[in-house]
Amino acid sequence: MEPSPIKPAITIEDLRKVDIRVGTIERVDEVPKSDKLVQLTVHFGDHTRCILAGIKKERPNPKDIEGKQALFVVNLAPRKMAGIVSEGMLFDIGFADHVTPVLAIPESPIPNGTRAE
Repeated sequence: MEPSPIKPAITIEDLRKVDIRVGTIERVDEVPKSDKLVQLTVHFGDHTRCILAGIKKERPNPKDIEGKQALFVVNLAPRKMAGIVSEGMLFDIGFADHVTPVLAIPESPIPNGTRAE
């Protein structure tokens, strides 16, 4: 793989605007009429959110990620896709670089809702 060029510089203040948290993927469900999206039910400690992720074609069985902790952006504006409102974004490493994607996960279990900084 040839690494992509590094994006333009941002300030630390720009980075601090992004709220990245650990959540446990409790359930992965099909999204009707979508060949790419799955619906994740993610527990963040004090609440659960629905997050849509375009991982259906990336993995032989998307349900394999059920029960795993991963990193999520939780302060994106809610967005309706395929008739379902998504309340965040899954960090999925590799797809943009045409590498078999993997989750961004903590190296050991950590409380849901813990912030990444």
